[in-house]
Amino acid sequence: MPIYEYQCNACGYRFEKLQKMSDDPIRDCPECSQADVKKLVSAAGFRLKGSGWYETDFKTGNKKNLADAPKEVKKSDKAGKKTSKESVK
Repeated sequence: MPIYEYQCNACGYRFEKLQKMSDDPIRDCPECSQADVKKLVSAAGFRLKGSGWYETDFKTGNKKNLADAPKEVKKSDKAGKKTSKESVK
């Protein structure tokens, strides 16, 4: 569920609300109880964590070039068992 940001035009109170996308927008201010609340447009903030294509997006310096480094690929024999590693660019 997304978090929506609202602002009351009457008192200027800003708040966030976790709502379903199908929920109606909030109309009444929780601070002053006026029915003058407007939904704001704001950028989504999130960070992808873990391994994957985005692993190096937040790294700096030499660590950022991990995608260019040689990778180790495991060879498998005919029975499907992993037997050795070889370096591949």
